Amino acid sequence: MSPEIDPALQSMIDNLPEKTGKSLEEWYALIQSKGLEKHGEIMKLLKEDNGVTHGFANTITILFRRQADGEPQSDEAIVARQYEGAKAGLRPLYDEIIEKVKGFGGDVQIAPKKANVSLRRSKQFALVQPSTKTRVDIGLILKGVESAGVLEDGGSWNSMCTHRIRLESAEDFNEEVLGWLQAAYEKA
Repeated sequence: MSPEIDPALQSMIDNLPEKTGKSLEEWYALIQSKGLEKHGEIMKLLKEDNGVTHGFANTITILFRRQADGEPQSDEAIVARQYEGAKAGLRPLYDEIIEKVKGFGGDVQIAPKKANVSLRRSKQFALVQPSTKTRVDIGLILKGVESAGVLEDGGSWNSMCTHRIRLESAEDFNEEVLGWLQAAYEKA
């Protein structure tokens, strides 16, 4: 096991042959042989054409796309890349947000992507993104909720999120922000 790979992820990778009939490398070879690149296309191949369950298909797809893009494979390495250089000072704020969100329940999933970290339950409810060197944005999925206080319309910022909260310091991450995160979690 790579020291950077989360133990839960490594366990999924180790269980691929038993649960899906192929190793991660064999799945990579199949995906490459089909010339697929888009997330949805790869998911269709794995789920519909090969009967892979959603969780394993999503893991294979994300890892394949990371590898194809030359991105780091571990979640920690992806987050570290997001908060390097001029954005390094924002990392403690990110860590605090994630720690609080994990307290919502054992079903919280933290899924780092290239530019942000998706927060999921049964479906995505939020994302955390270091948007500038001085600001972390929290995108929320709160359909039917009016913007108020720190909660602003998502607008064109991220099409998946209905709302956004801008945080420029640890003091900005307060009970109101935590309440909006909790509301989005409960709706997911």
